[in-house]
Amino acid sequence: MKSKFLPILCLPLALLLLCQTPAMASPGDAQFLLVREAFRAGDSARLERAAAQMGAHELLPHVEYYRLKMQLEQADDAQVQDFLQRHDQTYVAERLRADWIRVLHKRGRLADLETEYAKLSSPEQDLRCLAQQARLAKQDKSVLDEVQALWLTLLEPPEACQPVLEALIVEKRVRADDVWERIRRQFEANRVHWARLTMYYLPVSQTPEPRQAERAIEHPTAFLLKLPSNWAKTRLGRELAALAVQRVATNAPDTAAILLEKIQDKLQDSEKHWAWSQIGLFAAKRHLPEASAWFANAKTAKLSDEAAQWKTRAALRALNWSAVRSSIEAMPPHLAARPEWVYWLGRAYKAGGLLTEAQNLFEAIAGQPSFYGKLAEEELGRITQLPPRAQELSSEEKARAAEHPGLRRALALFRLDVRLEGVREWNYSLRGMNDRELLATADLAHRHQIFDRAINTAEKTSNEHDFHLRFLAPFSDQVRPAAKNQSLDEAWVYGLMRQESRFITNAKSSAGASGLMQLMPATARWVAKKIGIKDYQHSRVNDADTNLLLGTSYMRMVLDGLDNHPVLASAAYNAGPGRARKWQDVKPLEGAIYAETIPFNETRDYVKKVMSNAIYYSVLFNGKPDSLKARLGTVSPRGSAARIEELP
Repeated sequence: MKSKFLPILCLPLALLLLCQTPAMASPGDAQFLLVREAFRAGDSARLERAAAQMGAHELLPHVEYYRLKMQLEQADDAQVQDFLQRHDQTYVAERLRADWIRVLHKRGRLADLETEYAKLSSPEQDLRCLAQQARLAKQDKSVLDEVQALWLTLLEPPEACQPVLEALIVEKRVRADDVWERIRRQFEANRVHWARLTMYYLPVSQTPEPRQAERAIEHPTAFLLKLPSNWAKTRLGRELAALAVQRVATNAPDTAAILLEKIQDKLQDSEKHWAWSQIGLFAAKRHLPEASAWFANAKTAKLSDEAAQWKTRAALRALNWSAVRSSIEAMPPHLAARPEWVYWLGRAYKAGGLLTEAQNLFEAIAGQPSFYGKLAEEELGRITQLPPRAQELSSEEKARAAEHPGLRRALALFRLDVRLEGVREWNYSLRGMNDRELLATADLAHRHQIFDRAINTAEKTSNEHDFHLRFLAPFSDQVRPAAKNQSLDEAWVYGLMRQESRFITNAKSSAGASGLMQLMPATARWVAKKIGIKDYQHSRVNDADTNLLLGTSYMRMVLDGLDNHPVLASAAYNAGPGRARKWQDVKPLEGAIYAETIPFNETRDYVKKVMSNAIYYSVLFNGKPDSLKARLGTVSPRGSAARIEELP
């Protein structure tokens, strides 16, 4: 079973060049791939030989970039400026300018660095810090205000950011309290290595010895059980005890609570309350019923964004609407403004009889093409429909998109399966486009079967929309029979595929999942065996027909094993059936609450997007409104789902 859409994947260069069809190939393609291979190998002579045979090719600016990048450490201003001027406002100029800024920093040319930095459109964090270093060098102390705002969020800083962070210490803009708070945030985010480095910013009297810190971090329970008699007399002793409690809580919140109760009277309020907030956080992630009570013990502790959200999720799980309200109202404004917390605060107001206030909140997010935008619509008595479709594109609009130099370069890169650079070139080309230009560009991607770019580009429109492009349904001749054979809702299948792969047949995740339905090797082999494919080889996983057969078969098995509930099955498809079952409650749970309280960030986002996608596909396929709330339904109590067989 071989799909006509299957792109060439993971072949040696020579075989790739032989296998390209005349329809795909363009004069100079083979030579460009040789140029790129030579660049990656650092072989300038081989690069020049291949480049000389390319002729007039869309990707010559990339060849120029490769050539100059290889000698950038020795390059002079004239060479660099000539390139930047000739390729102004292009992706390769942006890329070279970023590289040149790093060279200018090494050369100590800080004024030139600032000049070039000002021309970047989207600087990376290390470049922002290099520019801040340049400003500090000329005594521009205002930069410290910017850096101070990152003190509790830039927890794993690039090397270029270390000097500006250290400037906060030198200028006494952060004190010991601030250093300990940063260490706590790093512990909470499991950036323990970075927390150890932050400890060196502490006053000498509060800096732990390496062996002492090691014991608290690596053996926290033993550390707490063997505290010396005078441990609470110093801030260092108390802070290390609180950090050890946090480390225990990451795996055993109940044990951490017992240990903290024994020592809390010797801790100061800030230390004690933070430790309780950490026990509450990790208890909430494990759906322990004590989570809210442990959060209550934290009293006025300054919560991180993560802890503040899990305090709310614990209250949601307990259906404690007054606690939901108070915890959202206590969130910092940037967090409370997120659609999920606007919606749940509206629900809390509604539960408390504040109907006008609830309606105002629902109106604030209703109409947004998102999970909570749809749910807010339904709270207002409206069911999801498609927005008016934008006026049909003219031939002139399509032609302008096809002639755009950056998009032409991106298409050439996609043609050669140089996908990462193709995506970057494509995305850079979208800067400044209006809705009509974005729609024409999405249409261009669709016509070239670059489905992920079509979707992502169409999603960027502000006023004119085409949801037929946002929610493409390619491979219908293969998907529909596969879904029908497994008695699956086609809209849900497409919603899941859109989230899994954006319809890239050779998509491969960092975890090793492959194809349209992103199957892990072990899962694919297991399903193939279960459905009787005797000659299955994993090399076939990117074949669209095979991938769809295995993926839809697995969806059916998961659905059968999980109460026939698409929310549970979606969670299972991403994180495994065992986890999906574990996340059920001892009582029936509203589907939206189940989704919002999934402990894994990736899976929580995934489930909400799959279910939201399915609504739009349903409306597109059936031509009538659909209800997200009805699809989410009620998740049955833990243990009620059927267990036909343990699934991978």
